[in-house]
Amino acid sequence: MRSARLLMLSSVLLTPAWAGEPELLRLMGQAQQFIVQTAAGPVTITRSKTACAYPKGVLQPLVPLPGVTPVTEIEVLHALNNPSVMVIDMRDEDEPLKATIPNTFHIPYNEIEDRLDQLGCGRRADKSWDCSAAVNIIAFCYGPMCLQSPAGIRNLVHMGYPVEKISYYRGGMMDWEALGLTTVKGSRP
Repeated sequence: MRSARLLMLSSVLLTPAWAGEPELLRLMGQAQQFIVQTAAGPVTITRSKTACAYPKGVLQPLVPLPGVTPVTEIEVLHALNNPSVMVIDMRDEDEPLKATIPNTFHIPYNEIEDRLDQLGCGRRADKSWDCSAAVNIIAFCYGPMCLQSPAGIRNLVHMGYPVEKISYYRGGMMDWEALGLTTVKGSRP
């Protein structure tokens, strides 16, 4: 009985929602094959284009850099009204923000190095950044397959931003919208 349920569940979970060629999972830049041994035999885990899996990309780890704190929707919700935390949508500026999380700031990942002043950092005489007064941030982008906020986080740390002041909402817009949470058009500059 349990074998039949597992087989039925695996066939439901692994069947694409719409036609498309399944692709190997990409984890941190490497295509990998994952084979799960089920009671009915081996099943290869692939990624198919479904309504929820539309963004291409590479599956991101829950912690993009050691010291960064992963957060869920609950922590994001609490941070939205907290004046000591900036929730930052790091999606590229070339992509119009048709929807975002309310009360968030839009600082594209590829502009973050030039906008550290908005995060509490100041310029030193030698033009490097002093981030000793940096604010706590939560960074997000499209979702678990999106490279943008992890790249922005790496840039922040490279520029001297304190890693302990950075949180990462890996679920991003994909999880936020999948849960039916409220979105708004545009965001705070």
